[in-house]
Amino acid sequence: MLVLGIESSCDETAAAIVNDKREILGECVLTQLEHKTYGGVVPEIAARCHLEHIDDILEETFKRAGIRPCEIDAVAAAAGPGLIGGVVIGVMAAKALALALDKPFIAVNHLEGHALCARLSDDVAYPYLLLLVSGGHCQILIVKGVGEFERLGTTIDDAAGEAFDKVAKMLGLGYPGGPMIEKMAELGDEDRFVLPRPLWNSGDCNLSFSGLKTAVRKIIESYSPDNNIEHAILRKRDVADICAGFQLAATESLIHKLKSAIAVFRTRYPQGKDLVVSGGVAANTYLRRKLQQLAETEGLKFAAPPIRFCTDNGVMIAWAGMERALKGMYDNLDFKPRPRWPLDADAPKAAGAGGVKA
Repeated sequence: MLVLGIESSCDETAAAIVNDKREILGECVLTQLEHKTYGGVVPEIAARCHLEHIDDILEETFKRAGIRPCEIDAVAAAAGPGLIGGVVIGVMAAKALALALDKPFIAVNHLEGHALCARLSDDVAYPYLLLLVSGGHCQILIVKGVGEFERLGTTIDDAAGEAFDKVAKMLGLGYPGGPMIEKMAELGDEDRFVLPRPLWNSGDCNLSFSGLKTAVRKIIESYSPDNNIEHAILRKRDVADICAGFQLAATESLIHKLKSAIAVFRTRYPQGKDLVVSGGVAANTYLRRKLQQLAETEGLKFAAPPIRFCTDNGVMIAWAGMERALKGMYDNLDFKPRPRWPLDADAPKAAGAGGVKA
């Protein structure tokens, strides 16, 4: 079976074709650089870029895969959550192909794409414990199967990736902030600045990064003669130390909550053996090392998609589409894209329960 996946939920226009042997036949990703000027993604600009490039991305994907459009068996698209303008463009392109080729259409939750990607790269078995960390989402979930998620914890304010980006912006490091924070942190002293670990004693698996971000802001403001962050005078060493301290605090917050989640996971699903991390922040090698150590200490296997598949890409959508296709979980062409779509909310119905072939 061959499935085409289309991703357009934020600032990557991407497509990929995978088969049921866990092979990637072809992929193509265009990362929009237009947003660097603004220090963040501008939804209107992102949507226009998707519209401008989606046809070329699809054509190049088929070319790299060495197959014709008529040879695919299903078309999947990230149908939410995300910036709705971009999501609509990817979904419309997928529906048009499905209709023209008389192939099934599959609406994929963008977060499920991240959640299942490790099953493509590492063949992880259900159930497994997942830390999903990205620019817009931060959740701890038990993945029980396709479309079956049990959320143990989530951020009550900023996502981890969002905090990384905002701290980088405050320090003048540019966008995206995550890679810049990690690079500078390698040069810094992570113990120089004392930073909070929000919700440390909350007794649950929820997370918070807003207070941590604010604490960093106050440190930067202290280097200004008038407590104005724009007037702060920081040496390279100061910036490196702030980055290192922030990265440590964010990572320790995640690890601490994961320890609680592991205890719950073991109680409810003693057969589960894997700890998985996914999402854009999963590309952070410092976090990966700490999670690897946690997994070894807890007697779990650690898995993470290759770094290039942590950020948004077509491969993860194609694979999630494949898992749904193998279970006959197709969608009607009137499926409406969703700007918000919690993973533990309602999932698209299987073909035998309302989903139909295009």
